[in-house]
Amino acid sequence: MNSTSAGSGHAEAESAAAILRTTVAVRERAGQLLARARNGESPWFVIDDGFMDSTATAVVAATRKRHPKLHIPLHSRWRHFEAGGVDRKKELARLLADLPLPSRGHAMIDLTVVSVLLDAGAGPDWKYVEPATGQTFTRSEGLAVASFHAFVGGLFSSDASRPLQADSAGLRGLVTDHLAAVFQVSEANPLVGLQARAILLRRLGEAMQEQPEVFGHYGRPSGLFDTIVSPSGPAVPHTADISAHSILSLVLYSLSGIWPAGNSIATVPLGDCWRHSAVRGEGLSDGWMPFHKLSQWLTYSLIEPFEWSGVRVHGLEDLTALPEYRNGGLLIDSGLLCLRDESAAQEIWQPGDEIIVEWRALTVALMDLVALAVRQQLHLNETQLPLACVLEGGSWAAGRELAQRHRGGLPPLQVASDGTLF
Repeated sequence: MNSTSAGSGHAEAESAAAILRTTVAVRERAGQLLARARNGESPWFVIDDGFMDSTATAVVAATRKRHPKLHIPLHSRWRHFEAGGVDRKKELARLLADLPLPSRGHAMIDLTVVSVLLDAGAGPDWKYVEPATGQTFTRSEGLAVASFHAFVGGLFSSDASRPLQADSAGLRGLVTDHLAAVFQVSEANPLVGLQARAILLRRLGEAMQEQPEVFGHYGRPSGLFDTIVSPSGPAVPHTADISAHSILSLVLYSLSGIWPAGNSIATVPLGDCWRHSAVRGEGLSDGWMPFHKLSQWLTYSLIEPFEWSGVRVHGLEDLTALPEYRNGGLLIDSGLLCLRDESAAQEIWQPGDEIIVEWRALTVALMDLVALAVRQQLHLNETQLPLACVLEGGSWAAGRELAQRHRGGLPPLQVASDGTLF
């Protein structure tokens, strides 16, 4: 292959990746699989729209229970930092009080990024006991609280005099045993995907070192903020106004190489995109179903730290529901989404198996419709109750409650997790 054709091939691959790095593509392709399932053509799932209202009712019930006055915050990692009724943001603000506002915002963004990347399924047997309060937390809340204290303790910083940051040197040198220690992991307290989590953070450190134009000389996650908001300097413009998708786009562009899935077109990494034989698209993007679950979860979670730093973030509706086992489980456990063959629930599936790719795609497509039904029941519009608030209110909590009732908290389909996907 000559250099001209090689360059052309790489350009085609980059063009396909750019298509797949949009939530427009996520929604459009998820819609293809929903239409196919509704036509009875899915070998895995049947849609029973008769359960749409009752699914929405379950979400509404969880929402009213958690937020009786319907003052619903955004779906965000920062909700997990409030676990057990403890205001850990206030605790962090106290520790940062002597720093200027931009530096405080940078610390909160650094914390958000590393905590979200550590937030995949913990498994049913892990717990974290918070030393200061004695409270015990599990699953996402436990991971959040553990990562908060790891951050405050300086685990992710290479500079002992500046513990309240994450930087490329600190992350590249992260020792798995040190991560295990702060997460209280032992034979009696196993954490799913511990090694994969440590590798992911080391990869983050490498990616930031390789992109000083985004992450700065020291390679800090908060470089995302500076790149989007104030590329000409640290002072935030008074008129700073950005879209949620601009945050997501930069996350996808700059961090696409850190994901362990290995999915790629030619040499261009795709991250959380998977093959599905029924998905159609343009050029080399044909046959790929994008999700970007952790990247979108990170984007949702960065909105508040960006706003606390003086920036208005608009266009939240462009982000999709998160295609993970709580939202996906809600749909199956409520009867809206049915397995064509119940024995599929007894098998252990890989993330790239078509049944799992399709389950996640149908979750994205159906959750938009569930959100619409939830708004109708609550007599609210999309501005008053954006998808981010339906998820927080909501769907995630209802999915967890149903899973607890049906299977002791386990998801309805078993996926061999590497500790990063779900």
